[in-house]
Amino acid sequence: MVTRLARLCLFSLSLIVFSACSDSSEITVLKLGHGLDSTHPVHLAMEYMAERASEYSEGTIRIDVYPGQQLGTERELLELLQIGSVDITKVSSSVIEGFDPIYKVFSVPFLFVDEEHRYNVWDGEIGRELLDAGERIRLMGLTYYDAGTRSFYTKETPINHPDDLSGLRIRVQESPASIQMVNLLGGSATPISWGEIYTALQQGIVDGAENNAPSFHLSRHYEVARFYSINEHTAVPDILYISLATWNRLTETEQEIIQKAADESAIYQRRLWREATDRAMDEVQAAGVEVVYPDKQPFIERLQPLYQVYMDESDELKQFIERIQELADG
Repeated sequence: MVTRLARLCLFSLSLIVFSACSDSSEITVLKLGHGLDSTHPVHLAMEYMAERASEYSEGTIRIDVYPGQQLGTERELLELLQIGSVDITKVSSSVIEGFDPIYKVFSVPFLFVDEEHRYNVWDGEIGRELLDAGERIRLMGLTYYDAGTRSFYTKETPINHPDDLSGLRIRVQESPASIQMVNLLGGSATPISWGEIYTALQQGIVDGAENNAPSFHLSRHYEVARFYSINEHTAVPDILYISLATWNRLTETEQEIIQKAADESAIYQRRLWREATDRAMDEVQAAGVEVVYPDKQPFIERLQPLYQVYMDESDELKQFIERIQELADG
């Protein structure tokens, strides 16, 4: 039987990317794969990054963007980056937890007090340290994309209190932290890949899921999940990574160009994100979705044991949590 690693290695043969010569000009071609729809703000931001990189390099850097899991799921793309077969990907920080537990910090429930707080973390010293931690798993972190706050959406009944999750199968990302959170709230956490959620909701494999408003809208999950409960339990960013093997092949000038283009794309994406969030909320409500705003305090109280688990897991994780909290206080 062909093992998963063997399949990935065979697949990688068709994806290996390198600098090549075209006529007399040397072109560096990089493949960027991700799982989102081509209308998603994060996809548009990565297209913007590709444009900026081409402009700044006078056409000698080309980033080809492949959306919709064309090159694999988020987990598969991370593995392909590690062996240098795909160059760049965007993944939720929840998924990267399975590669390095330090990224659990982003899944701590109700850690960020507001949008300004999380931007200050991502754009500052803490954010840069966490991007650099990717080198431990053969990845180079480039930037963060805003993925808003995550809330529950369900088929049959709204979630006004943690007790309403009792007995419900809730789709979560392949994240130990997300699984722990939903189970502690009383639901039954069910990891399913992004592309399979609509069918899982439709067929009753799961009773609901949790995500941000643009993803709820653009995925059309609102067609089968008619209740959106805005409790904002986590604010999990997307992280843009480049393969460390690819990064080390680039010249210093190329590295500077790609980092600059990535930074500018993050600023661009935040504007798109705000617009997409407002549009998503308007359109799902116009389509008949019932949006509710439950009291957050019962959720915070129910999740206190999980918060302590994070603090006790490692000194490194505890220090990051405390530094993020201190930044909010400041």
